Order: sequence, then structure tokens, then C-alpha cells
Amino acid sequence: MNVMQRIIFYAGLLLLLVTKPFILNAQEDNEEVAEQLVELGKETMRATQALEIAKEQFVQAADLDPDNIEANWLAGEYIQRTSNKDRSVKYFKRVLELDPDYRFDVLYWIGRGYQYGYDFSNALEFYQRYYDKLYADVNYRGMDKVSVKETEKKIEEAKNGIEFMANPMNFSIVNVGSAINSPMPDYGPVLNEDETILIFTTRRKDGNLNQDVFEDNFPYEDIFISYKKDGQWTEARNIGDAINTPFHDSNLALSADGDDLYIYMDENEGDIYVSSRIDDSTWSEPEPLSDAINSLNYNEKSISISPDKSIMFFSSNRPGGFGGDDIYYATKNERGEWSRSRNLGPVINTEYNEDGPFIDYDGKTLYFSSNGRGGMGGYDLFKVEYDSIEDGWGEPVNLGYPINTPDDDIYFVSTKDGKRGYYASIREDGMGFTDIYMVTIPENLDEQLVAVNSTDNVAEEKEVEIDTPPVIEEPTEVIESDPEPEPEPEVVTPVQLVVATFAEGAPVNARVRLTKKDDNTVVAVGVKQPGVYVSNLTPEQPTDYILSAEYPGYVFKNVSVTIPAATSETQTITKTIDFQRASTGASGVLRNIYFEFDKAKLTDNSYSELNKLERMMAENPGIRVEIGGHTDNIGPASYNKDLSKKRAMAVVDYLIDKGIDPSRLTAVGYGEERPLASNDDERDGRELNRRVEFTIIK
Repeated sequence: MNVMQRIIFYAGLLLLLVTKPFILNAQEDNEEVAEQLVELGKETMRATQALEIAKEQFVQAADLDPDNIEANWLAGEYIQRTSNKDRSVKYFKRVLELDPDYRFDVLYWIGRGYQYGYDFSNALEFYQRYYDKLYADVNYRGMDKVSVKETEKKIEEAKNGIEFMANPMNFSIVNVGSAINSPMPDYGPVLNEDETILIFTTRRKDGNLNQDVFEDNFPYEDIFISYKKDGQWTEARNIGDAINTPFHDSNLALSADGDDLYIYMDENEGDIYVSSRIDDSTWSEPEPLSDAINSLNYNEKSISISPDKSIMFFSSNRPGGFGGDDIYYATKNERGEWSRSRNLGPVINTEYNEDGPFIDYDGKTLYFSSNGRGGMGGYDLFKVEYDSIEDGWGEPVNLGYPINTPDDDIYFVSTKDGKRGYYASIREDGMGFTDIYMVTIPENLDEQLVAVNSTDNVAEEKEVEIDTPPVIEEPTEVIESDPEPEPEPEVVTPVQLVVATFAEGAPVNARVRLTKKDDNTVVAVGVKQPGVYVSNLTPEQPTDYILSAEYPGYVFKNVSVTIPAATSETQTITKTIDFQRASTGASGVLRNIYFEFDKAKLTDNSYSELNKLERMMAENPGIRVEIGGHTDNIGPASYNKDLSKKRAMAVVDYLIDKGIDPSRLTAVGYGEERPLASNDDERDGRELNRRVEFTIIK
């Protein structure tokens, strides 16, 4: 039995003990098992890089024994090192309550947890408290100290987050679906100019050339490819062993014509290679780029090439830059050779990291990511344009919320028509870790960016004096008939949706989300004030949306909202959401999960709803839930009961795959026994009866 097998075996044994209440009744037993889980988590990290496994071991320990200060600290630390980082707040706050002096920087890490959860007001409060602590104890030199400079940067990010969320951009963001994405990390999408080829990197097991796992317990990276047919992406498949190896392989860029694929290889500390397409299923052996691009003993890890293949942009941590990773460029001469690379300069690069350049099809717009500018956390996406008259780059502008998040947002690519973009992100409707998303870019993007990124410019524009109009002389000739004046375009006023959230009568800062009902497209929601949210929509016809809200310790809510067609008249819709405590007897309907017809297989549009249920159970580890399946009365009663049980089990299986303990879940099929409405009507009856419900039973 190897180290990883031994760790998993003992982790399973301890989990079995934890979930058998007749074995563990006394508090001291819980404390003992919690200590063993902490040691097991440490052993996991000594032997491997399996962060997710260690995190689960520390979280189990902290939930078993909330007074175990080490378990709580490690649970919070490893949550922030993996996924669902906002859940770290609960464990770090326990540490603060148990012993405020356990870690000098505990206030800082609570702030980071709030920041990851989009709660920038609380993040700002805890960052400021830690900042004050730093100046109250200027002589402290412990290893658990976060510097003044880094804290000031986080304070700026929290302030930026408040501003960006108060002024959301009109990006529409939608998960590209299970033909591309998997429960494992999927990232780095690149496309050809026709948007008919999509290539990306994945760490899924299915189709991987290496069925073993890396030290972090995830499969190795492989490059996959999908083709668009009849407007839909085909099931992604491995691009083949001409490019992929049994070890890590990741793509970086695809030329506009789809013929040249640039990939990253670990050779020489990290170099860029290129492979040429021979036909739809065959690629040449990758070859390294020239030493004008690849440096000796330094890292090059992202690249973009102009549509005519004459200019190349890439990132590197080579000496002579402005910070960590900088963006460089090179041009091709008449002989087809790349010139010596040059740094893009301080307008683009900072003392921190710039990465993921993408040169747009207009040849002058550059998208890139930076963690050293005015962002809201991690890497943020920026846009900058080259001014040929001034012969230089303009000022980069942050693409704002919701395309940017408190985590890393990087490796964005645009389509040729400029209407869409693709990138990978960790979002609420994801299938697992990072998923690939398609972004619909608003037509007035530049105007929105100016308004959000520079309020000073707006003020200056208002102060500009208007010149007196020139005098127009009367015509000397008689005009027989004036042309019909063109009608002025009708001004459309957005419909404003205002949402207020309450828990037990008090306003609360909830997690609020708005999606279109027909295609699950995410719509930006801004924070007007604590507990009050606003979204401005301009539908051409009445459109159905799903408004969802979550608050820790309470049952999440879903509300259907129909937004009327936008007109010239001001329209405001107000919705109030009151939360119910997540306690015994509380229930809810999972209306927004969908199954294939007459089957128990979940469709892509179900993940957002199921992730809310998973989050509620993860944030409330003491609750147990019954998942009940229901049908209408079409078909035999026995068949309906069996189908409803299978659908309930599909939900249970999904939650188990996401890490919820099976002992906390029960699946029941009720068939047609408990209708919510009459089965005589489809829209207001049978459709409502075909549902899955959850009920907290303990």
C-alpha cells in the first residue's frame, strides 16, 4: 500500500467512525478523532500535494470539535488554498474567538475570506482592523505577519470591489456546458477566427493519456479539442498523442486561421512550443520557438499572436522587467524571423504580475490580466488600446464586475466580431472547479468602462464649455420642398429591479444572483447599499428571470421575476426576500433543476441550483436533508414513483460527488402522491408538480 492509498484508507476509516453516532456519543471521542484527523491531514501534506484531501480532513476535524483551535486554523487555511474560499471565514472567526493571539494575522485572513465571498464591506472592516494592529505593534517580526504594503493593497481591492459591484457592467456570462466542461478543472480556452474550433486544457480522467494522478491527486493536464457544428460544441476529445504526453500538457494560443497551436512545456524552466495542424485530427510534433521568445532558465507561460502572424505578445519572468511576470512583444522581419523581444513598458507592466495577453483582431486592442493594478482581488482582466498617433499604449482599464471576481480571472480571448469572449472562472453555476464561460460583450462597452474607471473624466466633461453655434445664412434660392425630418430614435429606459434581503426582520448582506430562465445567462446585479441590490435590464419583450439569494445559516431562496419590455417610461420592480433559518422542518423546492425527458439525468442548467444546496449543507454541517422527487400524474403511478426516486438519487449523487457526507442525505420518491397544483393544466399544474424538494429532517 503506497502513501496515498494509506492516507485515503485511514481517512475513510476515520470518516466511518465519525458518521456512526452509536460509536461516538461522548464529546471526548469527538475530540480524539478530531486530533487524529488533524494529524492525518498533516501526513497528507508531508507525503503529497493533495490539498483537497487535506482540506477535507481539517474541515472534518474542525466540525467535529469546534474548540480545536489548530483544526479551525488549518481548515480556514486550506479552504483558502483550494476552492469555495469564502467558507474559510467561519473557521478563522472561531480562531479569533478562541484565542485572538493564536495568530497575529488572523484578522487579515478573515478579511480575505469575506473578500472571496464578495462581502467587500466586511473585508474592508477586517483589513482595517489588521492595519491598525500593525501600527499598534510596529516592532512585531513574527512569520505570521502580513506586511503593511500587502495590507494596503487589500484595502484598495476591497474599496474597488465596493465600487465595481455598485456599478456592474452589462456583460452576460454563461457556462458553455458539459460538452466542454467537466467536474475537474477546465481552463485556457483558445479559438480560431471562425469560432468553429475550441481548444482548452483539462485535468479530467476520461480520455486522459495518463490514467494515474499527479501528486495533488488530480489527473495530469491534457489538451482537448471541440468543434462547433450546427451552432453547438461537440463533445470535447483528447487532441492526441502528437501533442499530449503522459505528463502535464497545456495550450496557450491558437492562430486566427486555426493552423498553429502554441503550447507550454516544462523544458528549460518553461518554454513555448508550436505545433502545426496537418488535418482535423492530426498535428505535427511541437517545436520550440526561437530564443528571441524563449529565454534561458526563465519562464514563458502565455502567448498571443496577431491575426497576420507578424506580432507576438507573451509573458515572462526574465530579468530586466518591472516586476514578477511582465508582458513582452516581438515582431517578424521580412525573412520571417522574430526580432529581439521588448518589454511593453510601465504603462502595461507593474511591480507585480501581468499575464495572459490577447491581441484582438483589430490589431490595436490588447486584453491582459494583472494582480498589480486597481482590481478587486487576484488577477483582474484589463483592456488597453494602442494609439498610432501618439505611438504608444493608452491607460489600461479594468473590465469590472461581473467578468472580474475576487479570485483569478485570466486568459481571456475574444471572437473576431468582438461580440463574445471566452475565459475560465470559478463561478456559482460551475460543474466543479474552474469552468469555461462565454461572455457576451455589450456594444457600449467602452462608454461603460470610461464611466466606471474614471469618475474624474466624467466630471471634467461636464465642465467643458460649448462653443456658440455658427450663424447659418438664409439660402438665396427657394427650396420647393423640405425633406422629411428623420424621426429621433426613441430613448429606451432600463427596467430597474430593486431587491431587499432580510433575516428575522433585519436587513442582511446576502449573496444575490439573477439569471435568465431560458438559458441560465448570468445578469449583473449591483449593490446599492447594504442589503439592497439593483439590476438594470433592457429586454425587448417580457422576459422571465430567476432571482436567487443566499445567506449563511438560512435556507436559500429562489423567486421568479418577469421583467417587462423596456420602454421610454421609467419602470421599477421591487422584490423583498425574507430568509428562513436552516433548521428542522425547513424546506424548499429545487425548481431550477432539469432532467432529460423521461430520464433521471441532470441537464447543464441544473448545476447552479444544486450548488446552492451543496453550499447550504457545507455551511451548516449539522443538518441532514431529505431529497424528495415528485411527478405529475401522466403515466402509471408505479412508474412515476420509480422515476421520482431515481431523480432524487441523481441529486443525492451530485451532492456526494461535491463532498457532502452520504449519511446526511436521504432520497425518497413520492411520485404523483403530493401534487402542488391540479394536474388538469400543464403550465400552472403538471409543470409545478414535476419537481424535486429538499427538507431539513435533523
